[in-house]
Amino acid sequence: MNYASFTNLPASTKLPAHAVDGGRAIEGGVGRSRLTALLVLAAGTEFLLVAGSAYFAAVLYHRVVLLGSPDSARYIPESFLISTLALLVSIGLRQYSRILTQPRHVFLWSGASSVLLVFSFFVSTIFVLKISGDYSRATVIVQAGCVLLTVLCTRAIWFSVLQPAIASGLIDARRVILIGDPAHCLQFSARAKGTGIRTIRSFDFPRARADSSVPANLDAVQAPPDVRQLLADCRPLRADDVVILLSESDVGSALALAGALSDLPIDVHVVPVGSIDLMAVSRITQFGNMVTMRIFQSPLTPFNRAIKRGVDIVVASAGLVVTSLLFVIVPLAIKLESRGPAFFRQTRHGYNNEPIRVLKFRSMTVMEDGDNFKPVTRHDPRVTRLGRLLRQTNVDELPQLFNVLAGSMSIVGPRPHATSQNELFNELISSFSRRHNVKPGITGWAQVNGYRGDVDTLEKMQRRVEHDLYYIDNWSLIFDLKIIVMTFFSKKAYWNAF
Repeated sequence: MNYASFTNLPASTKLPAHAVDGGRAIEGGVGRSRLTALLVLAAGTEFLLVAGSAYFAAVLYHRVVLLGSPDSARYIPESFLISTLALLVSIGLRQYSRILTQPRHVFLWSGASSVLLVFSFFVSTIFVLKISGDYSRATVIVQAGCVLLTVLCTRAIWFSVLQPAIASGLIDARRVILIGDPAHCLQFSARAKGTGIRTIRSFDFPRARADSSVPANLDAVQAPPDVRQLLADCRPLRADDVVILLSESDVGSALALAGALSDLPIDVHVVPVGSIDLMAVSRITQFGNMVTMRIFQSPLTPFNRAIKRGVDIVVASAGLVVTSLLFVIVPLAIKLESRGPAFFRQTRHGYNNEPIRVLKFRSMTVMEDGDNFKPVTRHDPRVTRLGRLLRQTNVDELPQLFNVLAGSMSIVGPRPHATSQNELFNELISSFSRRHNVKPGITGWAQVNGYRGDVDTLEKMQRRVEHDLYYIDNWSLIFDLKIIVMTFFSKKAYWNAF
């Protein structure tokens, strides 16, 4: 590595006190130790609770279901084997440390998947050791269910405790040294602080100059005195990371500087200045025989699409069976109240911005479509008396179950808008069309959070789009199930229904 090109390194500079916790080196160490202790406590608590739940589940099953009195002691080794496997899997997959960066549902889903992996190992282990003869399959199933519930509850509680503490600054997740322009360091530090990352010191970026006298054997070149001083200044700070904030003029020197910093026992990061938002949504990925930075990816993999489609078919079929009586009563009531068809189709934008025909119970005296569409407002005279009830209870959306079965819609997804609305807001909101990267849904994350109904201001539509994009970027099967439950039981799901 060529370190000889670095000359005249400026003296270290601290950022203003309001941007960098420069005086918190010792306090930050305490905060970091506190976080480590809490993560160890979380792992230990989960270990004991998993062992206890596995043990009591087995004993309870025998006493309540089999009405027997088993030898309780025989389940103690098996229970600790299960909890030990759970601990090893969680540590091996670094699940506890990822509580700092993952959203709640992803953290819980990782816990659920680890339980599945643990019991796969457990069943294999007792089979190999030939101790599975007296171990009933029902006992294993009951234990798996209890352990799953224990893991989910334990992790939900720890998440609720740790995340607010990190965000408020009570706990330091990581301590970082910044290298770059002071103004850029100031911005980066302020942004990172909300996630528990504390900036303890900053240094100006060393300017490189071309040096034709560099020997061919670059690895034999030692760092010049100024770079060695930089390393000496960094060592006593005991940081977790050093971040190089890279401007365009510093690209040529970044690799050499990073190589010099590799002498420190910390992680070295490079962040191009002005592209923090871009980096936040990007991932380094393998593309053939090359490595690329993937900025965006398809929201759902083919496997996830197949899973979501399967759930859609099951839920839509069950929904049609359960509500079949309404498909007889509601059309008759609509025909008796006002002239016109009981059902109507409206053109809306679906997946990949393709137009789809959405089916609804007619709730108005008109059937506007296309450019003639006019959004419904509160106390709109076009809405019939029965229609107002249908809209307030979401019953007017039930025919869209047929859209789901046909494949043009999903049970959960961004709500489809009329084509005229889409064209209007697409010009005003840059990321608006990204809503159509998944199939539209009968219900969605925006709707269950109260962002439905009339969008008479740009701000209302922006909030709706923000929730829709959050759903797209954080999709999971559990998230879908949560939205379905909230559709029925959340008061916000019925706000602005008119």
